[in-house]
Amino acid sequence: MLQRDWRGFIDARLFALAAVRTAWTLMIDADEALDKTLRDAILAAYGQADAYRVARTTYFCGRPMRVWTNERIVRLFQTHLGVLRSRAVSDDAQVHEVWSVPGRVDDLPGTLLHYSYPTTASYRAKFARYTDLESAVTPSSPARLAAEELRSIARFFHLALIRGAVLDGWRGLFVAWWSARYRPTVFHKALLRTS
Repeated sequence: MLQRDWRGFIDARLFALAAVRTAWTLMIDADEALDKTLRDAILAAYGQADAYRVARTTYFCGRPMRVWTNERIVRLFQTHLGVLRSRAVSDDAQVHEVWSVPGRVDDLPGTLLHYSYPTTASYRAKFARYTDLESAVTPSSPARLAAEELRSIARFFHLALIRGAVLDGWRGLFVAWWSARYRPTVFHKALLRTS
């Protein structure tokens, strides 16, 4: 097992990738699991592509959420081709990292099960930690914060009604609300840091 001091999510993943000695890398987190269909598909993948996307479903308080279902992400790839970047509010943030590769990317059947939020408290703790990390490297202004506040209203209704979060009851509405509040919270914290 490899261990070293924590320097951020992206740094940790790149450190792990540098230690891989196989032609292919499957990157999964400790709170993720492969369903049987996906396990079988990974074993049957013969490398016709340079990488494979998997469908991830994230659970909240024990249930899969519609707004977090069938998220297509690259997780199986030729080791030497893996590229990692942040899809955070700021490119300098060490969170919300995604893998990509140059070349052909195919989809695998099955589901990557993501058990990231067993309780509302765990969700709020991760929300606070990630918004802290992003706000530390994100420039803000009152005008930018106001724009993000307005966008958050539209985002909430999009997630609740169009993406079907309301059908997941209180869990879905909780997720829709806090997902919509994420960006304004980052810009609010960033503004507080500079004032």
